Amino acid sequence: MFGKKKMFQLGTVMLASAVLLAGCGTGSSSSNADDSKNTSFRIATVRWSDWGKAFLKGFVAKSEKQAGIKVKWDVYVNSDWGDKKSVVMSGGDLPDAFWGSIALSDAEIAKNQDSFIPLEKYIKDMPNLQKAFKQDPKLKAMVTSPDGHIYSLPKKTPMRPLIANQLFINKTWLDKLGLKMPDTYDEFIQVLQAFKDKDPNGNGKKDEIPYGAGNDDSILNFIQPFGIFSPNAAAQNMVMQDGKPVFQPTSLQYKKGLTAMADAYKKGLIDPQIFTEDTSQAQAKVQAKTAIVGVAPGWTADAVFGANADQYVALPPLRGPDGNRYINSDPDHLNYARNEFLVTKNAKNVKKLMQWVDKFYTDDASIQTYYGSFGIGTKKLSDGKIQVLTPPKGQSSDIFAWTNSFRDFGPKYSPTSFDKDVVLPKSNGDYTKLALDKEYRKYAKPAFPNVTYTPEELQKMSQQYTDISTYVTQQSSKWVTKGGVDSSWDDYVSKLNQMGLKDFVKTQVTAYNRYEKQLNK
Repeated sequence: MFGKKKMFQLGTVMLASAVLLAGCGTGSSSSNADDSKNTSFRIATVRWSDWGKAFLKGFVAKSEKQAGIKVKWDVYVNSDWGDKKSVVMSGGDLPDAFWGSIALSDAEIAKNQDSFIPLEKYIKDMPNLQKAFKQDPKLKAMVTSPDGHIYSLPKKTPMRPLIANQLFINKTWLDKLGLKMPDTYDEFIQVLQAFKDKDPNGNGKKDEIPYGAGNDDSILNFIQPFGIFSPNAAAQNMVMQDGKPVFQPTSLQYKKGLTAMADAYKKGLIDPQIFTEDTSQAQAKVQAKTAIVGVAPGWTADAVFGANADQYVALPPLRGPDGNRYINSDPDHLNYARNEFLVTKNAKNVKKLMQWVDKFYTDDASIQTYYGSFGIGTKKLSDGKIQVLTPPKGQSSDIFAWTNSFRDFGPKYSPTSFDKDVVLPKSNGDYTKLALDKEYRKYAKPAFPNVTYTPEELQKMSQQYTDISTYVTQQSSKWVTKGGVDSSWDDYVSKLNQMGLKDFVKTQVTAYNRYEKQLNK
């Protein structure tokens, strides 16, 4: 999976990534929106990197031809998009549509509400999308704004795990020291102590870091056995406990976990620079020529440890003090998304445009726009199954897929039942992750869903969340490194409430209840 390092920096997570456009009015519709003569469209899309335009060939080009339309693609690279975005949105020369949720955040869409048109009357004539809505009601729930309108189309990607990032442990070190795989949190601490004291990398130096930073939140992954999850940043640390939405950093589980982690830090079992180093410094440690990190979180061992990956295996979910095992799982934010297709007021013949987009909501289309078109990244087998092809020598399967498809972005829908008909080579990173998922998904718990907000809720929470998240980050790292959780916990909660936490959580619960109502319609 192509992704970015996510450390425990709640203060840097903008509320914009978590809130839907809020529907003040019905948006502005072009007087020529239903001009049946127009067959040419301009669509803007954003890519993580400049991998060329091969992704627009194959299935995409054929779909345009079959639909009798022609698309001019404005392709932007994400590193440049931040500067160009405001010009595109305010320059009066909007494209007909935006493709991919990376292009515009929920808050940006809300800010430019009048630039987009409601889509529900066109969705009625999209049989593939309607079928997807019926099969998976959360698709419709997550794109339905509180005002009842639908301004963007969703996605559910194929071949995705239920679990997210997890801990990986150096099995080579375990074997060398004659240690068994830890099964409980207490055994885990004993293993970290052995990693610290017994020179498992054999270089005669005390350079081992028992627990280091990987590609996910360092605190939440360490204290997971206490009933903690590392949700997607868009969930704003809202989790589900006993069927109810909870702000995790004020839970009793969080407090107990921080107390335990502070004790581990005091014993020298955690990298002393874990909260101060930058991404490149942390990566240099986990990918050092001679392995020096015993345990760290991430997507797969290869994604975290690079050339040392063969020394590491997934750490099975540890049994915590409550007797249960936990693992990170947030499929509603990880595998689903809204804002994958938005139509602007400049579009003409929207009906024809949407009929073309509907072609992307089939199994064959979804797999081709995720791994590459038939004959390029995928192959249809005689038994009806689909083979994901091995990339040319010297290319990673992940980058090859990004080069030849929209990959994570754009309209698509693939039901979980379809995954059994897809054959992945063992060299594919998705094969590795799905194998781990098969083994550990039984420990996954429901996550806070991808809810929507009103304009008033959006404005209020944006003012509250920056202060709340910054304070949580600072105080949590301080407690781990210096202790004092018990003595200052009540003051911590009191200060958060002064910052508006109670109101923030009330808004989240309201949005959750609204989502559940829409889901159960």
